[in-house]
Amino acid sequence: MKMPVALVWLLAFTNLLSLIRGETNNAVCKETFKLDPRPHSVSILEFGAVGDGKSLNTLAFQNAIFYLKSFADKGGAQLYVPPGKWLTGSINLTSHLTLFLEKGATILASPDPSHWDVVSPLPSYGRGVELPGKRYRSLINGDNLQDVVITGDNGTFDGQGAAWWESLESGSLNYSRPHIIEFVSSKHILISNLTFLNAPAVNIHPVYCSHVHVRKVLIETSVETPYVLGVVPDSSDNVCIEDSTINVGHDAVSLKSGWDQYGISYGRPTTAVHIRNLSLKSPTGAGISFGSEMSGGISDVTVELLTIRSSLVGVAFRTSRGRGGYIRNITISDVDLSGVGTAIVADGHAGSHADDKYDPDALPVVANIVMRNFTGEDVGLAGNFTGIGESPFTSICLADIHLQTSSEAWVCSNVSGSSDDVSPEPCAELTSSSSSCVAGGVIYGGDTAGQWYYSW
Repeated sequence: MKMPVALVWLLAFTNLLSLIRGETNNAVCKETFKLDPRPHSVSILEFGAVGDGKSLNTLAFQNAIFYLKSFADKGGAQLYVPPGKWLTGSINLTSHLTLFLEKGATILASPDPSHWDVVSPLPSYGRGVELPGKRYRSLINGDNLQDVVITGDNGTFDGQGAAWWESLESGSLNYSRPHIIEFVSSKHILISNLTFLNAPAVNIHPVYCSHVHVRKVLIETSVETPYVLGVVPDSSDNVCIEDSTINVGHDAVSLKSGWDQYGISYGRPTTAVHIRNLSLKSPTGAGISFGSEMSGGISDVTVELLTIRSSLVGVAFRTSRGRGGYIRNITISDVDLSGVGTAIVADGHAGSHADDKYDPDALPVVANIVMRNFTGEDVGLAGNFTGIGESPFTSICLADIHLQTSSEAWVCSNVSGSSDDVSPEPCAELTSSSSSCVAGGVIYGGDTAGQWYYSW
């Protein structure tokens, strides 16, 4: 049964064929998407699903996806979810699939842990992030997939996270909490035109992935939620996050790449990332963060056009002795801050360790970071830069930054860099006028793709 509504204009800019053809880094957020719908489409209703918010539909989703696998070599297929509340546990997707949520459709995550699969920890983390051992599989997940679209006419994923948050805080959680969407070792993934509510932990988590595009999503979670994150690119490359609003309890966007010796051994960085045109809110975390789990490295990232409000921190770089890895070649520009505790934090003493087997001599490198065109009002502290004595943060370059702060002071130690036209006046370690600043984060917008160079 073909569903005409599933062929709507949304796919005009969500076709992954364009992404597959655009292999260069500077095409990550610049592709033009054209209408190219799946030739086959079925409704979840055809597999016995009931959208009353009470009936468990996990088997219906699994049967539908199993059926649609047969169309993988015939142009792929689409699973259509009509208006209603569709309760389910973990769902495994397949390649060459579009999951389409109609307006008024809500996929409800079951609050019963027995409805969730339990899987092994990610190898770059070595253990569950919150608890040693296994972890709950995400609500929507895929492993070693390609060409997957999750989209809709502003349909909704509701993680119903309250039960998970309570278990975490009470110490009764059996395994690390699940996410709403997680793709592992997959490529050519697009997530668009959706609302995400009440995630148990992370909303969107691509890990070991390539060519991932997240656009036009709304992510919201109560500010009281413990450690709930928005979008987390993790040991992934060629990632675009754009045109979205993310309001969560903890970090809205967080780039990661593995934890201590496990991340070092796995050795897959997060790189070639473009983030633009986001509205972010994070009362207990950062609008955008790098780390603290960054042992595989984070590099070549461009961030532009952010609005960050009512957050503990605007932009955060976090690492620690024993992490190894690096955060380098980052360009962040055109950031508007309001009601933020600290505009910029670079902390070399952040985060716990996976276990006691980490190497304390594995020192991270933080270098070649340019931040330019920041404005802010109602900001507490402009910056807190605390590097590591044996591995100071270097080539931190600030330009055209103007913040209305309650404190004129900056906090600086084990850091060096340059600044130009920054107020309040930064600390002496960041006021060198003789050094050159180079950041390798590529500016993708317009016709100015290339590196930004500053010489002051």
